[in-house]
Amino acid sequence: MSEDGAALPRKAEPPPPALPWEGRAQPADKFLLGAIMASGLYLLALMPLTPTLLAHPWILVLLKGSASGMVTLGGMVRIGEASLPLVILVSIPGMMMFDWLYWWAGRRWGKRAIDVFIGNHPKAEKRAQRLERLTKRFGWAAIIIAYFQPVPNVLIYAAAGWTRMRLWVFLLLDLIGSGLWIGLCIGLGYAMGQDAVDIAKAISRYGLYLGLGLIVVVFVRQYYVASKRT
Repeated sequence: MSEDGAALPRKAEPPPPALPWEGRAQPADKFLLGAIMASGLYLLALMPLTPTLLAHPWILVLLKGSASGMVTLGGMVRIGEASLPLVILVSIPGMMMFDWLYWWAGRRWGKRAIDVFIGNHPKAEKRAQRLERLTKRFGWAAIIIAYFQPVPNVLIYAAAGWTRMRLWVFLLLDLIGSGLWIGLCIGLGYAMGQDAVDIAKAISRYGLYLGLGLIVVVFVRQYYVASKRT
């Protein structure tokens, strides 16, 4: 109340957090959202360990489909310390580990999944519409070249589910696209040969310091972003 007895206007309440589902969350919604969040935390936890794990490229590639790990393995193939078919087989699971989750998100939540992944950007609606048109027209090609274009892969995978692409078609196209990226990384390492292996060993030797430095950079950046918002 003001001094003259008039009611003061109520402050506008902040909008509720955007959720990808409508109405009450079903068990599948909770599982899917939890799995997507867990996948992000999983990859984030592996970031500072990547330099150290370069000494064990097989593990690194299997855990996260690491490009640097595949380059190292390509060098090992060149000097006869690894088998090319085995390197390819080990690389595929890490590359495709979480892709189906984003397809499922688009399939289950539709455009709301795209909105969540894009965020509250002023041009979010236009970007979502453009992504829908591109996926409907060139969906198969977009998935194949996902690793070679600037649009985040998760948006392309979610759009594939949103536009009702069948799971087996998506997985086949994803396998082809992942194979192209794997071939590029292994081919680069093969061309470098022993140099690729030596570089990986040098990075791994100082991996602990690089990992700690990466953690510091991440925290400093988060602090800077948070301070800008206040």
